[in-house]
Amino acid sequence: MDAITVRDMQAEDEYFVHTCSHVNQSAETDACGVKRGAWLRNRVVHGARSKVALIDGRHVGFVFVLPIELSPCGPVGRDLSVLPCLWVLPKEKGQGVGRALLAAAEQETQRQNRKALCTTAMTGDFWFMPASFFERHGYAVVAEHDKTRLLWKVFDSSAEKPSLLRPRYEYRPVAGKVVVDLFCNPFCATTVVEAQRVRDVAAEFGDAVVVRETSSDDRDAFLCHQIVRAIYVNGKEIGWGYEAPRDGIREAISKAQALCSGNAQ
Repeated sequence: MDAITVRDMQAEDEYFVHTCSHVNQSAETDACGVKRGAWLRNRVVHGARSKVALIDGRHVGFVFVLPIELSPCGPVGRDLSVLPCLWVLPKEKGQGVGRALLAAAEQETQRQNRKALCTTAMTGDFWFMPASFFERHGYAVVAEHDKTRLLWKVFDSSAEKPSLLRPRYEYRPVAGKVVVDLFCNPFCATTVVEAQRVRDVAAEFGDAVVVRETSSDDRDAFLCHQIVRAIYVNGKEIGWGYEAPRDGIREAISKAQALCSGNAQ
């Protein structure tokens, strides 16, 4: 088995990490990588870290470690580190890359004197961030809702348990307008791409559409709404799991616009 190297992200690693391994995929993905990269670089001074795994000089995976007070993806807590994303290229799985990245994240947490490392993972056979992986490596369940499981590994017995987000949304209509409430964050590549699509499509409708954008990078807004990613069109949530397609966004706005026109008659 080839040796795995895990290091703090360097300049030559940034394109791979910031595009979530989707190198040379599209101009849209590249633009997303630029935005995410700027956000991550500006937060290194506050403790944000990106670790990258290599085998024989090839990029094979990465992990992020953020102070919980800085994380725009949750959960809520204090004096802890958050692991919001650990990714290994599918063709490289089974070689211990994930285990090596997780160990690096734990070492970084302890180096920063954070009391525990927590993560939000998925139950069942979901392809991304499986809870079973973390449980196999000593992570205990803190809370669970639907298919989402909050887990942690404690390094200081005085650590206080984090809590899952409790989303709060209230629709506020605007007379004669279609209202798009966009909740987004600057960290998740899927959300960065999706948010730009919403802005672009909404602009096609001119002043007939009002976009109210809330970023979970705004800490007060994040704690108020506790919504990391969502799109509401006249109070109705739309979503596809993957990045919202432009045609889908356009169709939802058009339908809402037609309803507005009908109600006005």
